[in-house]
Amino acid sequence: MTKPIHTTAEESQEESQNQTPPPPQPELLTPPPQKGNPRGVIQFLTIIGQIEGHILLPPTNKATKYEHVIPQLVMCAENHETDGLLILLNTMGGDVEAGLALAELITHLGKPTVSLVLGGGHSIGVPLAVSASYSFIAPSATMTIHPVRMNGTIVGAPQSYEYFNKTQDRVEDFIVENSNITHERLSALMMDTKTLAQDVGTILIGEEAVKEGIIDEVGGLYSAMEKLYSLIGK
Repeated sequence: MTKPIHTTAEESQEESQNQTPPPPQPELLTPPPQKGNPRGVIQFLTIIGQIEGHILLPPTNKATKYEHVIPQLVMCAENHETDGLLILLNTMGGDVEAGLALAELITHLGKPTVSLVLGGGHSIGVPLAVSASYSFIAPSATMTIHPVRMNGTIVGAPQSYEYFNKTQDRVEDFIVENSNITHERLSALMMDTKTLAQDVGTILIGEEAVKEGIIDEVGGLYSAMEKLYSLIGK
């Protein structure tokens, strides 16, 4: 009967050192997959309903609060992992100063931006739409171009008229600077009395906004994202 062979710890350690290591497996040589989109990381910003300014709107109103959007824009500009911004618009307008503040931030974001008007981009939504590097509008979407107005009590003094004129100039200058429409044509659209029944202004539908030079192209979500990816790749 054979006796079992007992090995000491030193002998087993020597045997393990003399053994050749196994060849590396193919899956270990493959680098781990990269996270994120290789074409670029896009942040989405939705501007929906009425743009709320310094005065709170009723809780029954759909509203975009500008004090919530401003931090999002600042974070987008500061975040090194974000390559571009896509703005989705379906707004009836709202506070002029709040809308212009958001539009100025988008224009000077420092990253590629694309806007897409879905449903409607009315009133102060027009500067927001043209604030992006490139703008799209859905074929069925509309844009209402009209002069600045104010609700509530107004002091009947020459200063009030001058204030309205200056506010109107701010809006017109921004739209003209960031689109392909002229001052003369924009003023004519705003002051048209034949299009709206109980108001002054013009309604533009899809392709009409492109023909007037306000929006760059008619398209949908896919077209807007592809354009943004192309701007990121440049």
